[in-house]
Amino acid sequence: MRERRWESNKTFSFEDVLKLGERLDRLGLKPATTEKEIIIYIEEWTVPAPGKISRLSAWPKEDVTLVHVRENWTGDFFLLAGAYHTLYQRHKGSGTYCSVSHPWNLHERFTAHHPNGMFWIGFRDLHSFIRVRLHTTEVITPDETRADDRREVWIEERRRVFQSVIAFLELPIEPEIKNGKVTLRTTEEDAALFCSWPDAFGPCQFEYNFPDAFEFLVPAGRLAATGGGEPATVRAYLTGFSEPALREFETTAPGARYAYRCSIHGQLLDLPELSSVIRPDGRLYTTLCEIQTQELYPNTRNAWLIVGVVGMAGGFKIEARLNRAPLPENEMDGWLETLLGFPMAYAPLPPFP
Repeated sequence: MRERRWESNKTFSFEDVLKLGERLDRLGLKPATTEKEIIIYIEEWTVPAPGKISRLSAWPKEDVTLVHVRENWTGDFFLLAGAYHTLYQRHKGSGTYCSVSHPWNLHERFTAHHPNGMFWIGFRDLHSFIRVRLHTTEVITPDETRADDRREVWIEERRRVFQSVIAFLELPIEPEIKNGKVTLRTTEEDAALFCSWPDAFGPCQFEYNFPDAFEFLVPAGRLAATGGGEPATVRAYLTGFSEPALREFETTAPGARYAYRCSIHGQLLDLPELSSVIRPDGRLYTTLCEIQTQELYPNTRNAWLIVGVVGMAGGFKIEARLNRAPLPENEMDGWLETLLGFPMAYAPLPPFP
């Protein structure tokens, strides 16, 4: 789901993080204690080789994914995706997953949507898939009404953008408008269609699955070419493979930077050590507290607020995510500062990892 997000203006020490937990506890909001097991998410941890994941061997891990990152890449996407597909076929097994992402462009101006997006072509189990995500000019979460005066514009644009990329890929998918939102459906019996990343006007992403592993290689290459050959950041995601298999994936194309992402079972007191391990460019995230806002403001519309800790080189930041804003826009910054005790600034997450 799309979320509204705020972030602290300054960086804190770990002692400051513990003091924030104490503050929330005094308010009766039940933050994570230092002894409680929590899930800690690691992202963008650059490593020189796949085996360096062993530096996290002290913690139980899940969803370990090695990401090949190629910045300013100008190669042939068809050949790159085909190389990953060839190696996936050689090493696939239960729980293995491989996908490759690339930006795409529609050369048309929109009011509510950027003319650029991201797509992924992937291979999982016995099928392949293509996933396409749109990039909106602002985040309007489900059930919010602050953009209702622009609803017709958003919906018609959403339908046009989806229709354009679906026609370009020659997929049997039809966009429709139902109950004030854009929806998608397919007429292909052997395919599966999933819509996700919802906002107030319908899904911002669809994933189309098909049994034929070669189905999307050519269409994906055409979609990548909409960038006009401009340098792009291309990522490949590899999950569930052995270290020897990961080393073989290094042969796909030169120039990749290797980065890990995973989730760790740990405790709040592990954050300083984990932050030290993944420096200088890794990031970690964990939830400090989940709050229903009506517990604080009974007369407002209820929303879920998640207060989280973001660790990076130099210290920690605090973030606040809401499934909707419970107060008028001009009151949100002040309300969060009153609750947390320091200034917060609106900072939506980027749409593409």
